[in-house]
Amino acid sequence: MKPIIGMTMSRENEKEQILGKGYSDAIIEAGGVPLLIPYTTEDEVIIEMSRALDGLLLSGGGDIDPTLFDEEPLPGLGRIDPDRDEMEIALIEHFISQDKPILGICRGCQILNIALGGGMYQDLPSQKQNLLQHTQRAPRHHASHTITIEENTILHQIYRKTVTKVNSFHHQAVREVLPPLRVSAMARDGVIEAFESESHRFVVAVQWHPEEMVKTDSDTPRLFAAFVEACKEQQG
Repeated sequence: MKPIIGMTMSRENEKEQILGKGYSDAIIEAGGVPLLIPYTTEDEVIIEMSRALDGLLLSGGGDIDPTLFDEEPLPGLGRIDPDRDEMEIALIEHFISQDKPILGICRGCQILNIALGGGMYQDLPSQKQNLLQHTQRAPRHHASHTITIEENTILHQIYRKTVTKVNSFHHQAVREVLPPLRVSAMARDGVIEAFESESHRFVVAVQWHPEEMVKTDSDTPRLFAAFVEACKEQQG
């Protein structure tokens, strides 16, 4: 059976939940079955979803509530959605406890790190100096800056190289990760671009938007293929 992969969504208002088509296209192309996860903070529903799904894709979106990592909001903080934060952290905790695969993308990368005890930048431009352009002014599929990938990581096994280029659409970022997580890629300005778990089947997070690069970068489809394969393996 093809693995069923839940994907979180953004919410522009109280009545609409949305997700870019690139996410589901990438999962389908990699051999998985994507399902959209509706907003809920009901514990029993979240538990049942975590049991029914084979994998979790944490998508991009708005900012994260800084009180979740013991900070007060800075002027550069954008719109937050506390319900989304609560739901995704609960999903992460249940998937981690079951050792089910997780792929975090952009905001998904950040909320995954917060759920596992790490910290983050609320607003890179006001908190870190000598930055590259992390909110690119170019087409979404365009790879705008380079990253360096650490050897002996899942990401290195997937990309088969130590330097590659990625797209970039964020003003928040991971500041530090805690064990069992390890940084697997960084930009030249020191911004963390990817991390992964050393203690779980497949817990990988990237700061860029690979779903926008599947058609233009020959390495990117392997990221989704590895995620879907991990989801398939956990089916037993």
